[in-house]
Amino acid sequence: MTQSSNGPTTLSPARTRFALLALAMGGFGIGATEFVAMGLLPDMAADLLPGLAATSPDAANAAAGWIISAYALGVVVGAPTIAAAAARWPRKRLLLVLLAAFSIGTIASALLPTFPLVLAARFVAALPHGAYFGIASLVAASLMGPGKRARGVALVLSGLTIANVVGVPAITWLGQAAGWRVAYLAVAAIFVATFVAVLLAVPWQAGDPAATMRRQLGAFTRVQVWFALGIGAIGFGGLFAVYSYVAPLATEVTGLDPVLVPVVLIVFGIGMTAGNLVGGRLADWSVRRSMYLFFAVLAAALVLLGLTATNPVGLVAGVLLVGASSAALSPAIQARLMDVAGDAQSIAAALNHSALNIGNSLGAILGGAAIAAGLGYVAPVWIGLLLTAAGSVLAVTSFAVDRMRGRRGIPMPSVTGAMQVVAD
Repeated sequence: MTQSSNGPTTLSPARTRFALLALAMGGFGIGATEFVAMGLLPDMAADLLPGLAATSPDAANAAAGWIISAYALGVVVGAPTIAAAAARWPRKRLLLVLLAAFSIGTIASALLPTFPLVLAARFVAALPHGAYFGIASLVAASLMGPGKRARGVALVLSGLTIANVVGVPAITWLGQAAGWRVAYLAVAAIFVATFVAVLLAVPWQAGDPAATMRRQLGAFTRVQVWFALGIGAIGFGGLFAVYSYVAPLATEVTGLDPVLVPVVLIVFGIGMTAGNLVGGRLADWSVRRSMYLFFAVLAAALVLLGLTATNPVGLVAGVLLVGASSAALSPAIQARLMDVAGDAQSIAAALNHSALNIGNSLGAILGGAAIAAGLGYVAPVWIGLLLTAAGSVLAVTSFAVDRMRGRRGIPMPSVTGAMQVVAD
């Protein structure tokens, strides 16, 4: 093995695959810790809010949705803060610290006794989320080589999407059988295993020696960075308005037995896994075209789900397409952020997950408000459609600004420069 301090690390093909697998394992654990609450929300509501659950299960489920929002807000706070402050750290060391923090925060989520304390634990457990994906994406891009940036991002994200096929349904079943606290302990075990895998497999890579907090935070002075963040934050709210309440949607609207909720989650995960891999390839071809395409598919999928959720076939088809189209957007949004952030690549790679988790929080809050208002469990689907439409408008506006700048002779953000920084 040879290693360049200013370029990609050279490894054998087997070692490279092992390193990429270790990075994806972290995504698997993050997918489990973030999404397992969706399938166990009624169980958590009954345990943590017993009085409210006894008098109004719908209100208890809506209130328990704050567990999802607390995690999402932790990602929003932690991603830019950690990425900017630790950009100089050696990347492997930072990944190990973040995985240790995940393990501790998830164990606390499982063991703390009251609803407010669990909310606080979920917020703390989420702080490393965006920084992990950001740094892991930079390492994966370096390992993949030039021209495969979005595919490297997609490989790291594949752990998260595969978690929705295998991990989340399995852990949801475990939580239904043994209690939601046991489910979170299982998630903590995944993080511990990932820590060991990263320690053994991922090569040592230097951080950015020229990075400063001021330079990283300078990304926020770029208008197009704010457009890209808005695309992720608002557009992805469409996914999370649905996903946050998929368990009661399946049981109360479609009429499925609760034991079939993990099957619905598997379908969601299959869609997300396929969409993520296709989206990574198409984003390497054209960020703009792939973003337009998948926003259109997501909007159509939400309409399908809203109109056919009372039918099991409609539910399955709807969640499959919603999962696929939304996951396909993620590599394109991350690539867009890297393109427009200039030399603030560490924070750009992490900010994507802040944006997506603002969408997570926004979707969960608005969906919960609709349910609490008595509009039913299909209402979050229509809220999701409105959010998706707003995100697509932001995408069109952002690329239109680029075209206007080009016609006026104003220099465009340097995609080549951004990609070179990612390869470092």
